[in-house]
Amino acid sequence: MSERVAVRKTYKLFIGGKFPRSESGRSYLVQSSNVSLASRKDARDAVVAARAAVKGWAGATAYNRGQILYRAAEMLEGRREQFVALRIPGDEVDAAVDRWVWYAGWADKLAQVYGGANPVAGPYFNISAPEPTGVVAVVAPERPALLGLVSVIAPAIVTGNTVVVAASPSEPLAAVTLAEVLATSDLPGGVVNILTGAITETAPTLAAHMDVNAIDLTGVTDTELATELEVKAAENLKRVLRPAPTEHDWSADPGLARMTSLLETKTVWHPKGV
Repeated sequence: MSERVAVRKTYKLFIGGKFPRSESGRSYLVQSSNVSLASRKDARDAVVAARAAVKGWAGATAYNRGQILYRAAEMLEGRREQFVALRIPGDEVDAAVDRWVWYAGWADKLAQVYGGANPVAGPYFNISAPEPTGVVAVVAPERPALLGLVSVIAPAIVTGNTVVVAASPSEPLAAVTLAEVLATSDLPGGVVNILTGAITETAPTLAAHMDVNAIDLTGVTDTELATELEVKAAENLKRVLRPAPTEHDWSADPGLARMTSLLETKTVWHPKGV
């Protein structure tokens, strides 16, 4: 009897709730595994998927979004050993689970903190309410591979945005395995899309894309590339989140800044009844 040969896994992209290979057919080797190398066409496809998901996700109740993020925490908890096998420290996996729960708890509270009735002179109601920006491109930090990834995805989607994530090229396995978690967490297809491969190929496409509303440059460490992406983003007045180039403590209290930086405020005037 011949010895069984194990099935070798190929890590694919995550676009529109599915796991396609790169349209270019390219891949690269990480930890003895083949990982898809996303092309500019893949980046454009991911934006199309993210845009298609905006209406349903932004229109969902905050409670529903919070429940889905909490479900992601549950599923991640159940896959803890799988992430540890990918060389993600166990305490980092635990912190990532807690981060999902933390953001899930804010889903139905943020509007109460950053919105409300404004006092005005006159027989009017004046109400301000936060709304999602739309499609957000995110360049994920290299390390910590899982906690950093969750910390840039969760605040964007909990407020109703959809995201296209350019994962760290040196730490892609955590990103695609997280995609497998999200695919089984009731998250609608297209809300989170993950591209693996060269940041220098996918990020400029996302920054220049006219259907991307904001871009988070957290994972861009090359100042020249960051400036190039800002210039491209200016073509359609994208909102740009470019943190200071300092070492970030991802284990610290994340605060609300990442959520509020990807929100817009709508103010409505309405006459009072007699």
